[in-house]
Amino acid sequence: MNYVDGFVLAVPSANRDTYRRVAETAAGVFKENGALSVVECWGDDVPEGKVTSFPMAVQRKADETVVFSWITWPSKSVRDEGMKKAMADPRLQKDMNPMPFDGQRMIYGGFQVIVSQ
Repeated sequence: MNYVDGFVLAVPSANRDTYRRVAETAAGVFKENGALSVVECWGDDVPEGKVTSFPMAVQRKADETVVFSWITWPSKSVRDEGMKKAMADPRLQKDMNPMPFDGQRMIYGGFQVIVSQ
């Protein structure tokens, strides 16, 4: 089964075009280093919760939008090696400085796929 890295973050709404440009560059780098696909989703219908929610989890401010994204890899070992190479790639170093969002509020993790239809 594949392996997935998932991300949820808050991006200043005014930075949408900048974020998209950075995300497109990053997607190319990840795919060059073994990723099968990269998906970036700009929040459209992301309600506030009473106990928990995407906006609460990333401490979204009034002028920000929640972004939900994932990278699919063929395996965890490919992901580990590919992520290491991607993070060292100068294109990500240049384009991500400064990041168009607050990286301290980004939620991320790696997941083993258990159902895929």
